[in-house]
Amino acid sequence: MIRTVVSDLGRVVLWFDNGIFLRKLADRAGKPFGEVKALVHGDLELIRRFDGGVVTPAGFHERVTALVGADIAYGDFYEIYNDIFTPIPPVIGLLARVKAAGYRTLLLSNTDPERFGFVRRRFPEILFFDGYVLSYELKLLKPDPAIYLAAARLAGSEPAECVFIDDMEENVKGAAAAGLAGVRYTPETDLAAELHKLGLEF
Repeated sequence: MIRTVVSDLGRVVLWFDNGIFLRKLADRAGKPFGEVKALVHGDLELIRRFDGGVVTPAGFHERVTALVGADIAYGDFYEIYNDIFTPIPPVIGLLARVKAAGYRTLLLSNTDPERFGFVRRRFPEILFFDGYVLSYELKLLKPDPAIYLAAARLAGSEPAECVFIDDMEENVKGAAAAGLAGVRYTPETDLAAELHKLGLEF
């Protein structure tokens, strides 16, 4: 029986578009968008290390601005880096109903302190979850099974009593490897129906 619903943040609760940041970064650098995108995406390990709590916000700012050859102050950089999110009201409403029905709800995200701090400030209405499992705090990244087990422990549930919702198949598979049920979410997914299939009543 499912007792806990664990949800991803990006492209489940909040839509995001990194292209918004990259276009603004290209404008600041005075370079073509394609060139800046290639430079940043050529160092995806940097982003994973930032999400994993290994690289500091200051270090990330320094590295990215150096990569693209842009002179952008710390505050200005994070203003354009963070502002890429829009709410997904149907999922937010559904998860609020799940919580109201008595299920535990957790948010689990590969994220960094700057973007999650921005989310806290800009979208306080989504912060109704019973707990938060954040990669930069735990120094663990999806799809490592350890991060899903940390979520189950935080919820006080066995892994088999949890379902994890994510937009990426590899992350859903990581949850399954840890013993959780999984639902891959896309804009076309009938999330309520998928949760009802697992026995949830809300």
